[in-house]
Amino acid sequence: MIIHTVRLRRVSLPLKTPFITHQAKLKERPLIIVEVKDDAGRIGYGEVTAFPEPFYTYETINTAWHILEDFLIPSLLKNGADHPSDFAEQNDGVKGHPMAKAGLEAALWDLYGKQADRSMGDLLGGTRSSVRAGAVISLGDSLEKDVARLKEDGFQRYKLKVVKGKEKEAIERVRQIDSELPIMIDANGQYNPEDMSHLRSIDDYGLTMIEQPFRAGDFYWHRKLQKEMKTPICLDESIMSFQDAFQAVELGSCQIINIKISRVGGLTAAIRIHDFCQSRGVPVWCGGMVESGISKAHNLALASLPNFTIPGDLSGSTRYFHKDLVYPGIVMHEGTIEVPKKAGMGINVDVEYLDEVTLTYKTFS
Repeated sequence: MIIHTVRLRRVSLPLKTPFITHQAKLKERPLIIVEVKDDAGRIGYGEVTAFPEPFYTYETINTAWHILEDFLIPSLLKNGADHPSDFAEQNDGVKGHPMAKAGLEAALWDLYGKQADRSMGDLLGGTRSSVRAGAVISLGDSLEKDVARLKEDGFQRYKLKVVKGKEKEAIERVRQIDSELPIMIDANGQYNPEDMSHLRSIDDYGLTMIEQPFRAGDFYWHRKLQKEMKTPICLDESIMSFQDAFQAVELGSCQIINIKISRVGGLTAAIRIHDFCQSRGVPVWCGGMVESGISKAHNLALASLPNFTIPGDLSGSTRYFHKDLVYPGIVMHEGTIEVPKKAGMGINVDVEYLDEVTLTYKTFS
């Protein structure tokens, strides 16, 4: 691929309702949109989904912009890339910063697909024409209303954000609404080793999984807890790379892995983790980051791979935002979403609206 220019845009998308976890509360979603243009004028789009503050990982919007501007984009313009996967290898010397890497690599995958006239799902090896969607229920006062609306929309898996010490109350509230609802809880690493007995007491609730009980990187205590619980442990923040996924599976620290493109450093790494987990019989699912339709389109392509057997954090364009960056929009029907079939990410970017929500931009050539 001959890269003509790269543009970074800092945007902010208003949320329909605040997104609340025990770590943060978002009223608007700041993002970095990456545009990679070739000499024929085709544009590939990617998205950096880091948050304003380092509560999820150490990366932030500001650190990602710095790494892109000062290291990743100069490397790409100097070295080029015959294939999107070349980018990951060329920038292995830039340690960490997976979200910055993932945003730029995603734009390369989109551009590569448009140049080859192939859909991203096809390029990645996807086998599904549609994928099942799961919903995230954030903490708040409107739980009953939220669950009822999500059930009506047809979501096939429910992830409940919890606060330590109040998770049983939250689970029971959801069970009162629908005792058969397939729910999991997302702990976001808020438990400590001394909470082991408390976590074991949740085992009888029949959850589909408990996601990331202990802090990121702690494979020992996750392994110990998984040995003592029948409820599957799923790792999220702990899986920052293929090496992390390999260790987690080989050590028995989990039974399920959540793959987020931005958290593991891009689609190339995500595919590698998928293939390894499939070879070990470990199911995976696609996580979300309260992102725009650009990232959602990339997620749909990834989730079409065969080992994504659990409904992911996938949703339509209207789930979080009054207006999305893509058109005609991603639509969920009876709990499933079609994987885009057109070239690249397979969906159009609303450039006029993108300009409207752009706070600042910089072009590199």
